[in-house]
Amino acid sequence: MADESNTGAVAASEAAGEMKTQKQRSPRRQKATAEQVRDSSATADKPRKHSEQEKIEKLKLIETEVAQHKSTLKDAIKRAGISEQTYYQWKRAAKPVAQKADMPVSPGDEFAELVQLEKENQRLRKLLAEKLRTENADLRKRLGLDE
Repeated sequence: MADESNTGAVAASEAAGEMKTQKQRSPRRQKATAEQVRDSSATADKPRKHSEQEKIEKLKLIETEVAQHKSTLKDAIKRAGISEQTYYQWKRAAKPVAQKADMPVSPGDEFAELVQLEKENQRLRKLLAEKLRTENADLRKRLGLDE
């Protein structure tokens, strides 16, 4: 019986030793609730959406500052309150719109415009030829070369 009591004591001391050698974990963090996530996202900086009118105004402001040599392009962009990347994106988006107003959109429209220009050229040539003929006749009369 003495052996049994010794083995029980040894087993208890081994269990206590294991408890001491185990690394203690830090308490787990609680997961964020949906309300906490919404609150934190509401305070985060979101990019501002500019209207088309605001974009055009800022682009014009930047162009006038640079044209009048008041500042460099980079400084003018900073004063307008936008990034360089935003400036170039806006400028690229605005440029095709301006070109579309000046140029025909489709090849069919381009051909129709060429036909119209050709008709106008023929009309103007006829007017010019008529004017030159009358001027030549007038000069012949003045010179007395009229036959």
